[in-house]
Amino acid sequence: MSVQVEKLEKSMAKLTIEVDAAEFDSAVNKAYQKNRSKISLPGFRKGKAPRAMIEKMYGAGIFYEDAANMIIPDAYESAAKESELVIVAQPEITVEQAEKGKPFIFTAMVAVKPEVTLGEYKGIEVEKQSVEVTQEDVDEAIEHVRESNSRMITVDDRATQDGDTVIIDFDGYCDGEPFEGGKAEDYSLVLGSHSFIDTFEEQLVGKNIDDEVEVNVTFPDQYQAEELRGKAAMFKVKIHEIKQKELPELDDDFAQDVSDCDTLEEYKEDMKKSLQENKEEAAKRAKEEDVVNKIIDNASMDIPDQMVVTQTNQMIREFAQNLQYQGLSVEQYMQFTGMTQQSLIEEIQPQALKRIQSRLVLEAVAEAEGIDATEEEVEKELENMAAMYQLELDKLKERMGEGEMKQVHMDIAVQKAVDFVMEAAVEK
Repeated sequence: MSVQVEKLEKSMAKLTIEVDAAEFDSAVNKAYQKNRSKISLPGFRKGKAPRAMIEKMYGAGIFYEDAANMIIPDAYESAAKESELVIVAQPEITVEQAEKGKPFIFTAMVAVKPEVTLGEYKGIEVEKQSVEVTQEDVDEAIEHVRESNSRMITVDDRATQDGDTVIIDFDGYCDGEPFEGGKAEDYSLVLGSHSFIDTFEEQLVGKNIDDEVEVNVTFPDQYQAEELRGKAAMFKVKIHEIKQKELPELDDDFAQDVSDCDTLEEYKEDMKKSLQENKEEAAKRAKEEDVVNKIIDNASMDIPDQMVVTQTNQMIREFAQNLQYQGLSVEQYMQFTGMTQQSLIEEIQPQALKRIQSRLVLEAVAEAEGIDATEEEVEKELENMAAMYQLELDKLKERMGEGEMKQVHMDIAVQKAVDFVMEAAVEK
């Protein structure tokens, strides 16, 4: 096997990989052995037709696709390793030559890790963040805790108000016909939560138990269900129950219920301390983001589109996993928000690009400053990973490949690069 590497614009490269004719013919023969039992020819029992007869009947290339699929994965892996390129996305494979008695040739278009030219990264000026905690902050935080410890009580002596939870049945119609997903019974809806489209919730304010209401709305132009986009709809809604939040009294008993404090005053002091720590942490994150963004602005790099696509898809998978922890699927989320797959991609893509840029400049800073992970730091990180995965340290090390160990080293070096540029930054 031989490989030729051609470097292209925008951090792309083309690998031309040639596999000798004998290896290709061997793969074709394996494809024949695999598939012959499925092929019938006149004069031969099923599965007994010679390869030459099958090729004569169906064409010489009948087994080429299967043979190519056998060859390409290992050949590409070997070629990628031989090329010494840092490939950052899945390749785009094209078969260039597949003929009897000739070498099998295919190309792989690959995105490679971009080269980064750093600008100024030391002494970055950033605005100083306020970490002052006011009494208003404390009161607001405690009110949130009261909200989370509230209970729902049923009310039957008044009409619905914004913030109430209503239990409803609804039936949706578009162009006079019911549509999929437009019907539910005993549905719990918080008025004012904007979880339903358009003005659905607003039209239920001021209504009473057992009222039957016609709610008229218009679906967004970017609604998930294409057949409903931009269309008017009418929902027949019946209100079964009205519920409101009842907040606990703000007293010593409340403080004891929600914390380890004995009195309300102690709880307020404890809350202020907690808010202070949170503000300091938030200020640190904001400073870090500001510093790294300015380093990105000062640097130059040519990021391939495929790298952004790969990162975007990874972040969508992470987003889907987080939704799953909350008991939601991506499809349900898009239905509730009116988003589409495309609009979700468009929302996440800039974040993906920023994540790539941040990682690249910090790796470049680490290289420029000779920042690396020590063996002690790597060992400590592996111990943390082993504890997280509930594995013995030796077992974890056995499972980790060379690439994964390099990743651990680089992750530590990148965090040390963050610390370096943060310490060098100047707050105005």
